[in-house]
Amino acid sequence: MRDDLRAQYGEERLPRYTSYPTAPQFSDAIGQEAYGQWLTSLPEDVTASLYLHVPFCRSMCWYCGCHTTITQRDAPIIDYVAVLRREIELVADRLSRPLAVRHVHFGGGTPTIMEPSELLALVALMRQRFALDSSAEVAIEIDPRTLTRAMSKALGEAGVTRASLGVQSFDPVVQRAINRIQSFEQTARATDGLREAGIHGINFDLIYGLPHQTVESCIETVRQSTALRPDRFSVFGYAHVPSFKKHQRKIDEAALPDGEARYAQAEAIAEALMSAGYRRIGLDHYALPDDSMVQAQVHGVLHRNFQGYTTDTSDVLIGFGASAIGRLTQGYAQNEVVLGRYAERIVRGELATVKGYALTADDRLRADLIERVMCDFQVDVGQICRRHETSPAAILRAIPKLRALQDDGVIRLEGEVLSVNDNARFLVRSVASAFDAYLGASGRTHSRAV
Repeated sequence: MRDDLRAQYGEERLPRYTSYPTAPQFSDAIGQEAYGQWLTSLPEDVTASLYLHVPFCRSMCWYCGCHTTITQRDAPIIDYVAVLRREIELVADRLSRPLAVRHVHFGGGTPTIMEPSELLALVALMRQRFALDSSAEVAIEIDPRTLTRAMSKALGEAGVTRASLGVQSFDPVVQRAINRIQSFEQTARATDGLREAGIHGINFDLIYGLPHQTVESCIETVRQSTALRPDRFSVFGYAHVPSFKKHQRKIDEAALPDGEARYAQAEAIAEALMSAGYRRIGLDHYALPDDSMVQAQVHGVLHRNFQGYTTDTSDVLIGFGASAIGRLTQGYAQNEVVLGRYAERIVRGELATVKGYALTADDRLRADLIERVMCDFQVDVGQICRRHETSPAAILRAIPKLRALQDDGVIRLEGEVLSVNDNARFLVRSVASAFDAYLGASGRTHSRAV
């Protein structure tokens, strides 16, 4: 990337655009009553994905931006899983028929913190209350430090097809600075155990922009990681927002790399992964050439949701658990974040939705434009606008940032087709933000564009 572009756009604070509109636009205008009506009125032919949030970990990683709670006891986890089961029943009871499900994702926190028997029972309940496709992808996020052989075996028995392992960095200096000590050997044992259990879809998560991180340590982490040959990598820039995540105040801000160093780290990781045979997918994912995500990108059917880039083509996403977000045909719905209040609502027989957003026609148009920019680095504005019965000329004229991006050499416009220039692809979030009608309205701080 040109130095002038990085200086001009790299410090922008922008959403990751895993949804549109983004979460700061959610309000309590959408509660359990609206969500219940949305569920009841879902068309019979929709397909669905299920997301289950398990907000518990054994220790706090100081970089973490997730909703999670630290516990050394199993009792809170057992109680939570019981409530989660009850929520699944409540939601399923609102549906006119069992939804056809193509994807299931367990996120956290650390979902594998529950007992193996609890996981098996949870998956069995989902198969009972939903029409889980025989070829459905069932994915789970894993902390290799706490994964047991019994849980790996249970994951295989449950039909899990993809496991996402948190690695972040193998540099011991960085690990101490973020309170996450994890050896290569622990990660290798977890990977081998999952494969022995029949789970061959393996994803590693890496982070750049961490305290004391260097280009050299990033490359070394990639070297060690690729030796285990996971199918995919997700590579994210650390988002330092201590005003929202108070545990991030434990990180020494003076040790954080600046924008130029972050960009150098990200590009070093990209080059190392591509040299190892991985294909770059969108902004921050990488996959082996025969992976389904590569094929989706090639054929222009890659999508983006709360888990990042995905091959999931489902019409709706149902979120279960404290803080979980769902997306129905009518809009977004988010559950109560606080564990106690979430549990109280479910125990009373209520849905846990406390806020959300009802989509407008303009939102749907802009969401499609943003998704294609984020997935393909280009978008046929005319084609999408006509699909939404909107004038492409009106959209293109109404966005002054597009002219600035064009003048600065970030994008090019050929008729109604917008493309991000190859040397500016790292600024794709800046390009996507040009279509965001709400950016800046909430006053919320997002992560750096670079």
